Amino acid sequence: MPKPYPEEFRQDVVRVARNRGPGVTVEQVATDFGVHPMTLWKWMRRADIDDGTKPGSTGQESAELREARRRIKLLEQGTRSCGGPRPICPRRICREKDLPAREGAGRGRGARHGCVPGAEARQAALLPLAGPTDD
Repeated sequence: MPKPYPEEFRQDVVRVARNRGPGVTVEQVATDFGVHPMTLWKWMRRADIDDGTKPGSTGQESAELREARRRIKLLEQGTRSCGGPRPICPRRICREKDLPAREGAGRGRGARHGCVPGAEARQAALLPLAGPTDD
């Protein structure tokens, strides 16, 4: 893929093409600068949109949208790859704390090494919601 032209060069070529004299075509300006005529037409259209003379999304809006879509894609990949929130109690921490293996831990994360990740945090978070019991 060819290297993109510098922004200053693009602005200069567009300025010359806009201020061209009578009888000078955009194709002639493009060939003088060594640019394909269609490329110059695209640069002029983008400059008109950025200046606000034509409707469309500006370069900055497009960049912001592209960045937002990239972040959303990364977040979606993160939730798909780990299957939910990261475990609070990974295997190495259980070994370090020498926690007893829980019998009948069942399937899912934590079943192999005897802890249920996030169980303590979920229980602590639900205690205020539980309210008084009649037991």
